[in-house]
Amino acid sequence: MTPEFRQAIIKVCDAKIAQKGPNVGLSFYAFFKNKNDTPALLFQAAEWWIKTHQLDHFEKAVKIKAMIIKGE
Repeated sequence: MTPEFRQAIIKVCDAKIAQKGPNVGLSFYAFFKNKNDTPALLFQAAEWWIKTHQLDHFEKAVKIKAMIIKGE
């Protein structure tokens, strides 16, 4: 993942946590607009989420943020 996309993920996680609290869950779709205008990036995120880390469809935003910060 690019550093810019990692920062975007952290920003989304921070916004969701601020809005709904530390137990909020999200899927990798939360990082994209409803219109799929970046399919390559979507597939990259899906591969990281599903294939690399075998995460459930919904995961806690705090967990995803921590993984991104650690560089996983």
